[in-house]
Amino acid sequence: MTIFTALPLLAFIPVLLVLLPTLNTKRTNNQNGWLIAVVFFALFSIWSLFAVLREGPLGFWPNHSQGFWGNQVWFDLLMGLTMAWVLIVPRAKAQGMKLPLWMLLVLCSGSIGFSAMLARLLYLERAKTK
Repeated sequence: MTIFTALPLLAFIPVLLVLLPTLNTKRTNNQNGWLIAVVFFALFSIWSLFAVLREGPLGFWPNHSQGFWGNQVWFDLLMGLTMAWVLIVPRAKAQGMKLPLWMLLVLCSGSIGFSAMLARLLYLERAKTK
């Protein structure tokens, strides 16, 4: 098994560690949820920087433009970000976040920008409730 085969499987572990506990909690909010978003932001940023340095800033494009599965993954990413954006915008507006700047960051960096936006939103909401 190569690193490129193992990493996608290993990346599923933190996802399960975050998702599964949410099924068993009665709480409607997580006071430290912003920390999870910060960790995802930091780790994915580091990995992405490494990828950009190794394969260039557009290294992702051949993966998404050379076949049906590559297109499918690209469409999935775009749909996921769009749905997440629609869900987060009302809460972000309520916190006074500058949405055009966040949208630019999300469009340029995908999940990296979105995780930063989510971390900021959750932090602002938590600060407001204290």
